[in-house]
Amino acid sequence: MSELARFSVSLEADLLRAFDQYVRAGAFATRSEAIRQLLLDSLTRKSFATDQAPVLATLTLVYEHHRPHLVERLLTLQHEHCEQVIASLHVHMDEDRCLEVLVLRGRGRDLVRLAESLRGLKGVHRGELTLAETAQPPTEVAGAASSVEQAPTHPHPPPASTHSHPHPHPHRPHSSTRTPRVRPGERRNSRH
Repeated sequence: MSELARFSVSLEADLLRAFDQYVRAGAFATRSEAIRQLLLDSLTRKSFATDQAPVLATLTLVYEHHRPHLVERLLTLQHEHCEQVIASLHVHMDEDRCLEVLVLRGRGRDLVRLAESLRGLKGVHRGELTLAETAQPPTEVAGAASSVEQAPTHPHPPPASTHSHPHPHPHRPHSSTRTPRVRPGERRNSRH
């Protein structure tokens, strides 16, 4: 970790009161922690907007789905950028509004441009782009350059039916026929 440096900040009293409320509401331990987080967020956002490095991000949109041609325009833009839009989640908020979360992968500045295009459509009320993480660089497929970036592979735990972990209780084999549970005082009918 780098060496800490101290500096002072002059603020209007109203702004300081608002900042202190922000610190308490954000559950920051100190003003310094809150300022550090704000600076990191701001610097990350700025570099994200101009960066050539591949990143993962989310874009959250709230829009009026009854607005003429809006849904069509949103879908067209997403399909025109299908190498950047890798997943989406659609939620019906009420009879008039939808929330859509897009998972994006690509160069930071390209994602900022795509977000601006989507946010700029009439009927889109909110559009928040959030940097999630840096991504793997583009891969080459069959010796040719690919514009589609592949997700890195990583191991997943085995399915629940084949799990193994150290614990004291035995496991019953899974079967499609289930033995009925016998309640106290009941007898199980069995034929021998």
